[in-house]
Amino acid sequence: MNEQQKFWANTYADEYIKKNSQFDREKGVAAWKLMLEKVAPINSILECGCNIGRNIDFLNALLPSASKSIIEISQPAFEFVTSRHDFAQAFNGAIEDANFQEVSFDLVFTIGVLIHIHPDNLLKNMERMYKLSSGYILMGEYFNRTPIMLEYQGQKDKLFKRDFGKLFIENFPVELVDHGFLWGHLYDNAGFDDVTWWLFKKK
Repeated sequence: MNEQQKFWANTYADEYIKKNSQFDREKGVAAWKLMLEKVAPINSILECGCNIGRNIDFLNALLPSASKSIIEISQPAFEFVTSRHDFAQAFNGAIEDANFQEVSFDLVFTIGVLIHIHPDNLLKNMERMYKLSSGYILMGEYFNRTPIMLEYQGQKDKLFKRDFGKLFIENFPVELVDHGFLWGHLYDNAGFDDVTWWLFKKK
């Protein structure tokens, strides 16, 4: 594991779970309804970096019949979320290492995960997401026109902001379906604190 992977898998795992345990379900479902407004019917979903399953809870309410699968690097979070949900597939490890035996998913997404991956490893993780998708890729992250590193809880090299959508569309054969902004004033209680999101479809 690299520095960031060790931090999220071990050092910060338990504290992160405690900090992300209560959310506004109604607001969360509304956010997802907005982000998926322009997609065709979705039957299978993969979340890359689910932590305790906040988005899985929202998507179970919005798309109850779609199968859900996850990737989660933190062992405590993985054990927590797999004890609460029945997943089609579940992988405990890094996105770039995920192996689902050639299975693909209608929608592959991250929310607030790519910002914690070192820029040197970012395209490798994006490539894995691209390959695991049979249709759509959605990313919701902190936006900045130019790449920048910010301290996270006093830690350096754990939070990176940039134009993730531009990086993705410039490196993979996709088309932009939709994009938007989840203003924290309205969506903080659902865990979306000023997140910019992009929805892509594979060409």
